[in-house]
Amino acid sequence: MKLRVVALGHRISRWVSEGYDDYAKRLPREFALELVELKPDARDRGRTVAQLLSAEAARIDAACAGFRIVALDERGAAWTTRALATELRHWRDADERIAFVIGSADGLDESVKKRALAQVALSAFTLPHGLVRVLLAEQIYRAVTVLTGHPYHRD
Repeated sequence: MKLRVVALGHRISRWVSEGYDDYAKRLPREFALELVELKPDARDRGRTVAQLLSAEAARIDAACAGFRIVALDERGAAWTTRALATELRHWRDADERIAFVIGSADGLDESVKKRALAQVALSAFTLPHGLVRVLLAEQIYRAVTVLTGHPYHRD
């Protein structure tokens, strides 16, 4: 199964890269996780938010070609780790390629969210995009450990 994180953002702190990489490296090959970083459009050119999100959506579409999308959105469903593990098992068994998409500061264009298999909120809190990368990688790692039979602390 191929997993991808498509993230819009710039000036990512070293701790973000290190945290994300740590969890990505822990995953077994069966759940290979790759990161595709996209630069968000400049917010200083007089374009509307809708125009900016539309332009970003085109780049997201290109980065997600051949993948099914899971959109990370503050208004999305609140999944548990077990729910994510269940979805990962389903996607793996169906030989799906999944791209988790983290939008820019203004979120994601509606067209991206409409095409998504699911819209998921990682927290009710507003989180910085870098932290979302780390949190997402950690939750994917944790869900995979559930699938591979490692003890889960909630049992």
